[in-house]
Amino acid sequence: MKEVINKYKDIVISIATPFGSGTGFYLKEHNIIVTNHHVVDGTNEVIISSKNFKKRLSNVLYNDPLYDLAFVAPPEGVELPEVSMALEEPVVEGNKIIAIGHPYGLKYTVTQGIVSKADRLHNNINYIQLDAAINPGNSGGPSVNEEGEVVGVNTFIIAGGNNLGFALPVKYLSDSIESFKEAGGKQTLRCHSCSTVLTEETVEDGYCSNCGAKVDFKPADQQEVYEPAGVAKMVEEIITKIGKDIKLSRINKNRWEIEEGSAKIIINYDERSGFIYADATLCLMPKENLKQLYEYLLRENFKIEDGAFSIFNQEVILSILIYDQYLTMETGERMLKNLFQQADDYDNILVEQYGCRWKEEETV
Repeated sequence: MKEVINKYKDIVISIATPFGSGTGFYLKEHNIIVTNHHVVDGTNEVIISSKNFKKRLSNVLYNDPLYDLAFVAPPEGVELPEVSMALEEPVVEGNKIIAIGHPYGLKYTVTQGIVSKADRLHNNINYIQLDAAINPGNSGGPSVNEEGEVVGVNTFIIAGGNNLGFALPVKYLSDSIESFKEAGGKQTLRCHSCSTVLTEETVEDGYCSNCGAKVDFKPADQQEVYEPAGVAKMVEEIITKIGKDIKLSRINKNRWEIEEGSAKIIINYDERSGFIYADATLCLMPKENLKQLYEYLLRENFKIEDGAFSIFNQEVILSILIYDQYLTMETGERMLKNLFQQADDYDNILVEQYGCRWKEEETV
C-alpha cells in the first residue's frame, strides 16, 4: 500500500472556492481533474494546487449534479503521472480500500478501511459503502484498491455515523467522461432530471431541451462573479491594494492565505467575535540556545507597534489583531503591509542569528 499512497501524492489536487474547499484527482488518460459537483458548485473558476505546482486558477469544464461529479481543467505545463480506473474488477464486500483527500484543510490524508457494502442504493444510485473515515475536505478525492486503481470518488458521509462513508463507483465516472467527450469537451452540464448532457446550444432559456427541467447552466462568460460583502470586502480591497492577487489568496469567504518570501500569512475574519486575525507562520524553534531566542522575541514584542510574537507547536508566529469596528483602509493597509514586510525579515533573522530551523512547507 505504501507505493500506492506515494503514487497518489502526485495526482491528488487541492481545490478551493469562495464557498469552501475539497479534493480532486488527475486522470491523465482523459486530461481532467475529477472532483464532486458540490465542491465547485456556485463558481466556474476554482483555485487548484498540488505537490507539483503552486496555486493557480482553473476553469470548471463539466458539472453533473445527478452523480455529484465535476471536471476541472488541469494545469498547463505540468507533467503528472497516470493512474487507472478499476472498470473491469468488481468491488466486493471485504475488499481493502483507502480514501485520500484533504480533510479539514490537512494536506494529503490517507485513511484505510474495507468495503462494507458494494452497492448501497441511495437516490437511485448504487454507492460503495466503506468504513474508511471520510471527512469534510475529502469530498472529490479517490477511493483506491490494493492494486492502486481508482474504484470510486469520495462523495458523502452519514452525519453522526461512525465511519459511514460513500464513494461513487467508477462506472458512473466513466459514463460521465464519455458524455463529456461526446459533447466535444465543451462546458457541459448533466440534467439532474433526465440525465441528458447539455451544452450552451441545448439549453433553452434555462431549461433542459429534452425533458423541460429547469437547469442552472451558465456559460463561462455569463457566470456570476463572486462579490464579497461587508468587512470581508474591505479586507479583500486592502489585500489587493498592497499588491496581492485576491483570487489566489481567497480560500473561502472569510479566509485568505498569502506567501511572502519564506513566510506564510493566514488572515481570518471571525464574524461572531468581530476580530480579524492575521498570523504569519515563520520558522521552527531551535533545539538549543532557547534563552537567547526568548529574550529576543520578548524585546521585539515591546518594539513592534501592531503585532506580537508567540510560539505554537514549535512554530514562531507573528500576529496582528484588528477589531472590525476599527478597521479602515488606511489602518488595514498599514498593519498588513508591516506584517508582510516584518514576517519575511524576521524569518531570516531568526534562522541566521538565533538558530531557528526553516519550516518545511507541507505539500498536497
